[in-house]
Amino acid sequence: MEFLNQYYGMLEAYCGQASFAVVLLALTLGYFGAPLFLWALLIVGYLFITGYPLWLVGAALGAFVLFLIPPLRQIISSVIMKIMKGVLPNISDTERTALEAGVVWCEGELFSGNPDINKLMDQPYPKLSADEQAFMDGPVEEVCKLMDDWKIWKTRKISEEVFELLKKGKFFGMIVPKEYGGLGFSALANSAVIGKLSSRSVCASITVMVPNSLGPAELLIHYGTQAQKDRYLSKLANGQEIPCFGLTEPGAGSDAGSLTSSATLFKGDDGKIYMKLNWQKRWITLAAISTVIGLAFRLYDPENLLGKGEDLGITCALIPSSNEGVVIGRRHDPLGVPFYNCPTEGKDVVVNAEDAIIGGLDGAGKGWSMLMDCLGAGRGISLPAQCTGGAKFAARVVSNHAVLRKQFGISIGKFEGVEEPMARIAGSAYYLEAMRMYTLSALDQGISPPVVTAIAKYNATEDFRKIVNDSMDIMGGAGISMGPKNLIAIPYIACPIGITVEGANILTRTLMIFGQGALRAHPYAFKEVDAVEKGDLKAFDKAFWGHIGHIVRNLCRSIVLSTTHGLLAGRGGFSGKAGRYVQKLKWASASFAIMSDLAMGILGGKLKFKEKLTGRYADILSQMYIATAVLRKFKADGEREEDLPYLEYSMDLCFSKIQKAFDGIFDNFIPPFKLIKVWSNYNSLATEPSDAITHKLSKLIQTDSEQRDRITAGIFYPTNESDQLWRQEKAFKLVSEASAIEKKIKKAVGNKTLPKKRVKDLVDLAVEKGVITASEKETIAESIKWRWDTIQVDDFSAEEFVSRS
Repeated sequence: MEFLNQYYGMLEAYCGQASFAVVLLALTLGYFGAPLFLWALLIVGYLFITGYPLWLVGAALGAFVLFLIPPLRQIISSVIMKIMKGVLPNISDTERTALEAGVVWCEGELFSGNPDINKLMDQPYPKLSADEQAFMDGPVEEVCKLMDDWKIWKTRKISEEVFELLKKGKFFGMIVPKEYGGLGFSALANSAVIGKLSSRSVCASITVMVPNSLGPAELLIHYGTQAQKDRYLSKLANGQEIPCFGLTEPGAGSDAGSLTSSATLFKGDDGKIYMKLNWQKRWITLAAISTVIGLAFRLYDPENLLGKGEDLGITCALIPSSNEGVVIGRRHDPLGVPFYNCPTEGKDVVVNAEDAIIGGLDGAGKGWSMLMDCLGAGRGISLPAQCTGGAKFAARVVSNHAVLRKQFGISIGKFEGVEEPMARIAGSAYYLEAMRMYTLSALDQGISPPVVTAIAKYNATEDFRKIVNDSMDIMGGAGISMGPKNLIAIPYIACPIGITVEGANILTRTLMIFGQGALRAHPYAFKEVDAVEKGDLKAFDKAFWGHIGHIVRNLCRSIVLSTTHGLLAGRGGFSGKAGRYVQKLKWASASFAIMSDLAMGILGGKLKFKEKLTGRYADILSQMYIATAVLRKFKADGEREEDLPYLEYSMDLCFSKIQKAFDGIFDNFIPPFKLIKVWSNYNSLATEPSDAITHKLSKLIQTDSEQRDRITAGIFYPTNESDQLWRQEKAFKLVSEASAIEKKIKKAVGNKTLPKKRVKDLVDLAVEKGVITASEKETIAESIKWRWDTIQVDDFSAEEFVSRS
């Protein structure tokens, strides 16, 4: 192939003919991760054949022998270990707990530099069970029909009828096992319910998601004593108990480890161990109406009653809201969205420690690990579901509007200026669904990968912020006029809520995705740090030299794949454009792996303070994960040809973002890296999606088709004729039908059956000439009427306007 000839020619020019074969062999050995003895044969053989002094040949051979025999190699390793001990930062107990929580999943493959695409594509694609689908078609549909999001906004509450239906339908007990009266749903079903509710009411989706995420039920299921499970779970499932979970404090937000809420153990007159708690929490969803408060606090045992020392650490407990000293009832106002978000305080609240501490007295001091495990799963369900449901809803509503709204005689969706944001909305709906489903695959396998769920939470909420902005741009005046006809305004207002909760996005990106990912997902980094802290020479020796081999391999892979534009990488069983994207993914992974090692090696412990750099690394890891999820969705959907525009848009966007992040690293790391930037500009992974692709996507989402329904599946479609979305959908279908009829008239004008006039002026003549039928004439008239109806906006009398507040 021509590119191979150019590649070999470049190597020969740089290395000279004598060394060309050795360089080529070295790159080949490194590319395939050859064992050390093959490197020994290559280097010693080269020195011998090219006439280097025998003492040098012998020295090289001796060095390789030294490294091939572990006991001898460990002499060198011990020196390196001592040096690293003085360089590496200490890992605090809370950091260690966070790092050890959950497991590493596919992010480990992406970090490896040589991802196993077959393994990534073989992850099962989850499906709803018959019971779960029946719940979606029954109770969820019923709740959605009962809700009116504008009325919720205007009255500042979910109606009692809806709230009772949520309790009766066990919406608050989706994660509670069936043996305790709950629904025992999968992560997929939990996500599907939240996604559908979010397409109807942001307030309702938040109200339902919180009890099914981090909170009393989740903690009890995994860590509670049998007595605690028996006492609470059935009541949580049927709504007799309304839970909340108090973690955030005035001084402890994203830095949840800095809690000041505290409890002190003491022995009562009855000989039992009690706790006296004091806390001040804020931004606690459902607190004002809660009957039981899940609480995180620091536990002290001044009398050493448990024999574990005085400071037992962060602990989780369940506190009845009715207890003396508990203060609830006040509310925050989260951007006007009327879900219950509240402060809560506790002043000298006394409870039985065995009954209250989750897990009983054995659970004392184990709260942080409980929180890390549960947050690691919850981040991958609730907010990604809410944002994906919102993205599909926006794609449907805004594309309807783009077809129905006319300016200058044509639908605004045909203007290129509108096509661009319309394509972004449609493309986002596709790849957010891919990311949602792929993440749920892990969770429903019982795998809880915290780095992956952080990626899902961060990217879903950030992309939804862009979606609502694009939606506003296209909707224009219809987007800013509040009222029941405006379906975008409330999601637009509510969007920042998801950005801030479950770990603020700025810190999620810079500290969790790469900060934790660099140690967790890297095949050797955490093992090295752990071995150094424990003084385990054997483990350090194995990890350190494995790491060196990892660096050599990825350096060679990065050079080879970069100079060949990824064309030497395998296609992972895909063909055509999808196969080419697999090659680019492997190229990106190799470059990411070597650049990550360079960052960790050069900056060491200072890396976690270089948040602008770690943010860019996080972007690369995020986009590689999304690209993997998109490929898996494309495969799960049968690799349909009609879906290629969605695949191309999503993958081009991912790789262009990866390229942008790499360029930012090259510009801002150390000066020599600017030279790599020159090569990167010449040999980039991708550019942003082309105008041709955005045109296709915009057209597809504005076309009445099975594909459009499939891309936006899972949202609520109302059956009430007074509902704006129902009216939009009716108008959209009529206009689509009328458009096909109007093409007949235009064709008749072209062949001179009809005179050259505006279509609306030719309808009667077209019927008379037999170009269209009388029924088709009626369809055109209906489409005009419905188009006009659905572009109207709300207005209010002076009294109505004032009474709304």
